[in-house]
Amino acid sequence: RATATMGEAPEPSPQAPLAVLSKVELRVSCRHLLDRDTLNKSDPCVLLLMQSQGQWMEVDRSEVIKSNLNPVFAKIFTVDYYFEEVQKLRFEVYDSHGHAGVGTHDDDFLGGMECTVGQIVAQKRVTKPLFLKYGKFAGKSTITVISEEISGNNGYVELAFRAKKLDDKDLFSKSDPFLEIYRIDDDRSEQLVYRTEVSSRAGRAPRPPRCQPGPAEPLTPQVVKNNLSPIWEPFKVSLNSLCSCEEKRKLRCVVWDYDSRGKHDFIGEFFTTFEEMQKAMGENKVQWDCMNPKYKIKKRNYKNSGVVVLLDLKIHRVYSFLDYIMGGCQIHFTVAIDFTASNGDPRNSCSLHYINPYQPNEYLKALVAVGEICQDYDSDKKFSALGFGARIPPKYEVSHDFAINFNPDNDECEGIQGVVESYQSCLPKIQLYGPTNVAPIISKVARVAADEERTKEASQYFILLILTDGVVTDMADTREAIVRASYLPMSIIIVGVGNADFTDMQLLDGDDGILRSPRGEPVLRDIVQFVPFREFKNASPTALAKCVLAEVPKQVVEYYSYKAFPPRCPQPDTPDSNLSSPQ
Repeated sequence: RATATMGEAPEPSPQAPLAVLSKVELRVSCRHLLDRDTLNKSDPCVLLLMQSQGQWMEVDRSEVIKSNLNPVFAKIFTVDYYFEEVQKLRFEVYDSHGHAGVGTHDDDFLGGMECTVGQIVAQKRVTKPLFLKYGKFAGKSTITVISEEISGNNGYVELAFRAKKLDDKDLFSKSDPFLEIYRIDDDRSEQLVYRTEVSSRAGRAPRPPRCQPGPAEPLTPQVVKNNLSPIWEPFKVSLNSLCSCEEKRKLRCVVWDYDSRGKHDFIGEFFTTFEEMQKAMGENKVQWDCMNPKYKIKKRNYKNSGVVVLLDLKIHRVYSFLDYIMGGCQIHFTVAIDFTASNGDPRNSCSLHYINPYQPNEYLKALVAVGEICQDYDSDKKFSALGFGARIPPKYEVSHDFAINFNPDNDECEGIQGVVESYQSCLPKIQLYGPTNVAPIISKVARVAADEERTKEASQYFILLILTDGVVTDMADTREAIVRASYLPMSIIIVGVGNADFTDMQLLDGDDGILRSPRGEPVLRDIVQFVPFREFKNASPTALAKCVLAEVPKQVVEYYSYKAFPPRCPQPDTPDSNLSSPQ
């Protein structure tokens, strides 16, 4: 369940759904590490392990930092966070000897620390002593882990830097420059955001951002050295990492001349903000003087130690479910109730529609459990309530999409209680009949959703709850209707009431494969969730709601992402409200 990246934010796969889980970025630094080397200082590297079924499994590892007892690692570990689980982590620090893989017997163990993801998330910053084997302190060595939640709404930024005419720090060759970007936090501490590759290229346009490296790939030179006008590889970082989603937050950028022994020479620095960086979007470029404060004081005619240029900046916003909800997107809830004869005579206590004054039937339990969640996202608290499979007045013809309040011009009821009252009052007025056709109701809601889609705004999303006591009769038409609906802003929840065999209904839920229309056309999105109510008969109503609504946030985000509809308006009370949208 854990993934990691080398100092950059994960880019969503076009096949995979956008992340709805909470993801946490972990940054690691150490202080006062043991010096295991005779001639030089230790070359530390951190391994991250997670406990799975009682066994420690390696998740990922950091780069090796040469000759440094107080390393700040550029590697960002990304782990999925599950509130309901205890996720045990172990950080192990090794002195790497280079000729063998980190973590082998050839490396010196500098210490380890165990904690849980929950502890790191709750405290945001955890500093603990490192321990050697058998619980012995590793001297004064400590490890600090800083966590930041990757909000679905922060997205990531793609940056391409170069430099010109940097100071030459090498006696017999030119400098081997690399760039570090630090975020300055509210407590004035600096957090390393990204470290470019050590070496550089000259005189060519930047290549596309490199693919995410494998877990053991070190941050080592990839291209030509000896260059005072380098072009660094483009890279990606999350907006949360770069500036905590606050575009005016100050950033410190430092250029170093790389030294293989870890004694890097300071070339210069400059300060900027993400707000200023955004001027590089499109054809524009932004540049800064790379300044050495000591030279500025000592040298009368000192101008700079070179110039750093931001060649290009691209913002990729990744919106979350809450972005859309807080942007004004309403969740419109529709319930469709099965009134076929197989439910039994409502006057009989054995009927699934029997109204017991002391105990709600399964239809009402399912309706209330799901409806009470959805009503919080609908400002007018009016819900469409439909019925199917019954003969209805005045002509008592079979209908598969009638309003249970018998108002053909307005099928909405006032609140969930209004739906319950309409359901109870309609039962004596109708004749339960059949067959169990649900395609007409799916198509009816889809027509309303299609009208909403044409507004090209993320203003309303539709949830259709179908309560039925048996397998649908019009399976082919239902599959066709679901495929059409998968292109629209709607989700379908089907709850099987009673003890019927619902095996065939699992076909409509795409969990075991891709649902296709009779003509073979696949759904664009998996929008159907089916559960038998009997599995929750002895559970709390919240358990049913949690199960059937768990996929809805993901489905909402998938739809609006596919349509490229952003939230309708920014959220003024959130930290990232001032970030620009992608062009």
